[in-house]
Amino acid sequence: MKKGEHVLQRNYAVIGLALLCCLLWSSAFPGIKTGYVLFQIAENDAASQIFFAGIRFTLAGVLVVAIYSIASRRLIMPRKASWGMIGIVASLQTVLQYFFFYIGLAHTTGVKASIIESSSVFIAILFAALLFHQETMTKEKTLGCVIGFAGVVLVNLSDTSQLGGGFAFNGEGFLLIACVAYALSSVFIKIFSQKESPVVISGYQFILGGLVMTVAGLVMGGRMMPVNGQAFLLLFYLAMVSAVAYSVWGLLLKYNPVSRISIFTFSSPLFGVALSVIFLKEGTSVPWGQSLAAMMLVSLGIYLVNKEKQYHNNI
Repeated sequence: MKKGEHVLQRNYAVIGLALLCCLLWSSAFPGIKTGYVLFQIAENDAASQIFFAGIRFTLAGVLVVAIYSIASRRLIMPRKASWGMIGIVASLQTVLQYFFFYIGLAHTTGVKASIIESSSVFIAILFAALLFHQETMTKEKTLGCVIGFAGVVLVNLSDTSQLGGGFAFNGEGFLLIACVAYALSSVFIKIFSQKESPVVISGYQFILGGLVMTVAGLVMGGRMMPVNGQAFLLLFYLAMVSAVAYSVWGLLLKYNPVSRISIFTFSSPLFGVALSVIFLKEGTSVPWGQSLAAMMLVSLGIYLVNKEKQYHNNI
């Protein structure tokens, strides 16, 4: 390890943990759509979709706080000055992102949603470089983004029968709005994690944002009617996905430039396509030759963005 370099800046930690987060998030695509079935939530029932999301994220926040408190042997609490930061992240990362994500996902396929979500990579890097001036948009980053996105396009074109046709504002349009909200939350987490633990921010923003969505869903008439015990197991799994993935992602953002971490989101469509086909039966087969080529492009894009040497000097 280089002098002054944190373990979460080392390539093996960044690559391994970032890919784990993307795999967990990708599993949420088929998980949420399966949850709609197990809790008897209709495609056009926005109130119940928001209520479902609220319960999931409130539980995720409680899990983060409980696990981190046990590990720290004390109840973790944010500083008084941190509540404003938590409110901003909760509004962007939980309320806005998942309000549009849950409704949008109900009006498109899991495969198509996982591909659209990859656009958040570009948005996050552009926000960090051009709007917040957290880093410089170098040739390597630009080329890595272009090549990585080419892999995403290849997955998109590999089997159009799985993607569904047309563009619906309450489907694909809502997913794009969710991407913007997520990208903004990433750059704010980068800023706020220098003042407060990203795990603390993650836990309490989930609780705050989850409660807002739960109340909103209830007021709108949302309901969840489980068909069996598997519904609750799935809900717990989805909560754990958020608790683990966002906490780890926040830690990675604290010690690395946004572009170095966000580029790994290019792997999400590849995971998402595979998991959606396996669990949602969205297509009888996957063209593995083209998928392998897409994975190679994504890997090359990740390599180019990680090729820069002085990451810790930009923090």
